[in-house]
Amino acid sequence: MKSITKKRMKAFLIDLAISTALTAGVEYFLRKKVKSEAVHVLVTPTIVMWSLEYGQLRRNGQTFGYKKMGLELESMEGSELTSGQIMKRMGYRDTVSFFDYLKSPKKFEGQDGAVLTHDRFSNTVVKEL
Repeated sequence: MKSITKKRMKAFLIDLAISTALTAGVEYFLRKKVKSEAVHVLVTPTIVMWSLEYGQLRRNGQTFGYKKMGLELESMEGSELTSGQIMKRMGYRDTVSFFDYLKSPKKFEGQDGAVLTHDRFSNTVVKEL
């Protein structure tokens, strides 16, 4: 595994920990209003994580985890990230990307870990600062 891929994994785990803590707080209030367990298990954590990630990436191209690990997400053309790129990246990463890895793990990492399959799909690249 390439060094940038390791940093990306650590950054994702940091972001996941923050999202989980926030989800626990949201769940406390939602449990009184929503009785469906499927909402609490599937919908709420996804919405919280995607909202946090979208807001942070849209604002400055980094999540808290990326900032701690010295990484930044950019468009391949070098321009500012668009809303569509961010949404495509998150959706692809959380659905199809897993199957891409199972299909061909050697092709999963590109440019020494700076471009994974969801980055290729959304036309983004992760750079070290």
